[in-house]
This record gives sequence, structure tokens and C-alpha cells, in this order.
Amino acid sequence: MSTMSQILIEQREGIAIVTLNRPEKRNALSPEMLVRLAQFWKDIADDHSVRVVVVTGTGDQAFSSGGDMGSLIPLMMKTREPVGEWEGRFAADRKQLGAALLRNATFFKPVIAAINGHAHAGGAEFVMSTDLRVMSSEATIGVTEVRRGLIASGGSLVRMARQVPWAHAMELLLLGEPVSAQQALAMGLVNRVVPPDQVMATALDLARRVSLGAPVALEKTKEVMVRSNGRPLEEAFAIETQCTKENAAMEDAKEGPRAFMEKRPPVFLGRAAK
Repeated sequence: MSTMSQILIEQREGIAIVTLNRPEKRNALSPEMLVRLAQFWKDIADDHSVRVVVVTGTGDQAFSSGGDMGSLIPLMMKTREPVGEWEGRFAADRKQLGAALLRNATFFKPVIAAINGHAHAGGAEFVMSTDLRVMSSEATIGVTEVRRGLIASGGSLVRMARQVPWAHAMELLLLGEPVSAQQALAMGLVNRVVPPDQVMATALDLARRVSLGAPVALEKTKEVMVRSNGRPLEEAFAIETQCTKENAAMEDAKEGPRAFMEKRPPVFLGRAAK
């Protein structure tokens, strides 16, 4: 395991585990966390040894309470000058906020959220950027920015109505009130609700099962889903065709059917066919 102060990163058998590590601040997002997260996503984007990422928080109180009101928010609002290395690095490129929270349509590795505790404001927005979500039965999730005079600028205003029905999306965004895990499940916002002590085990089990897929096939599947969302059918099918052709050029597209016929587990390498 490599320790990067406020971010912990571990890799095991095709799975990268990223832990927000500020339990004393309810894992509030700091400039250091965002700079490190933005770099992490960039570093692993083309690393086919990582097939799936699990994101969680330290402790059982909070996945993340959102942006740190004492450091990050003033820097975002430009109401004070940066202090120290990490604030300086973040202030030099505030777009790192979007990069850290995956506010893009270019990162295609599957990401699983292990929501160990409350996910509010920017913490909820981080959850919205993930693909599969396991939530503690004791946790709540809420996009609370409007109650602070802010708007959710980490991607949720765009993502929410693409992920849950319009009425649920507007209730979450306009009321700014956290909802229970059971409510989140009923809305379709999360995939699983489990007891607190089973959150990480359940998320890792999902990650293991996802990682059985070929790395490029997994990424191309997500790419089609992300890029085709909301497009006219003709454009959407063109994206699907493009990604199908690109995946067919991989050695894994031959290895999978061959392994099936030979009744053995496939060995996927994520490289182009020779």
C-alpha cells in the first residue's frame, strides 16, 4: 500500500482501492486530496493492469462531507489567497476539482463507490461520477449545496437527471436535504444497501466480478454508455460500432471465445492483436 497523506491507494489483482483519508474532517475534500486524485486518474487511465477502481472513505462516519469549507471553498470562490504547497498547486489550476471528481466524459474504467458513511455535497457529487454504488444502511446522501448559497458544480446538475427520474433528481437538487440509504436505493441512485460492516466486502466482491472482464472490453463498454447518452439513435449506434471495431482489434477479443471453447479461464492482457 502507498500512503499519500490524505489519500490511500492500494492495488490488488486488477483492482485499485482509493481511500479518502481525513476521518477527523469527515473526509472533507481538501486541495491536497483533489490534486492527488486528479493525478491518480490520469496515471491509471491507460494502465490495463487496473481493470476497476473502488473509492471509499476512512472510518464509518463519512464517505465525504464535501468540500472543506475552511480551505477548498474559499479557494474556489477566490475569497482568499492560497497558503502552502497544496493550496498553491490547486489554485494554479482550479480545473483539478473537475478532474478529481471525474467531471468528464473521458475516463472509462469502471468505478465502484463503497459509501461507508454520509456522502454530502461534493461527496455526493463524487458518488454520482461512479458506475456501481454500495451504500451503508446507516449512511445518507445529499446534494446540499443550495443550502449554502452554492450550486452543485461537480457534475451532478448534468448527471442527476440522466441517472434517476426527473422528479427524484429535482427533489434531491432543490431541497438540498440528505436522503436515507433506503430512499437512495428506491430512487435507483445506488445498487446495494448493506450493513455498515459489509460495505467494503460487498464493493470488493463486485469489483472482483467486474475484473473478470477483459480490460479494454470493460472500458469500451463504459465508453459507449457515456458517449452515447442522450444522443440521437443514429449517432449512438455509430459510437457503438466504432467501439466494437476498436475492441475487435484487441487480442482479448480472440482469447475470450478461444478460452470458452477450450473450457478454461481466459487470460486477458489488454493489448492489440498481432
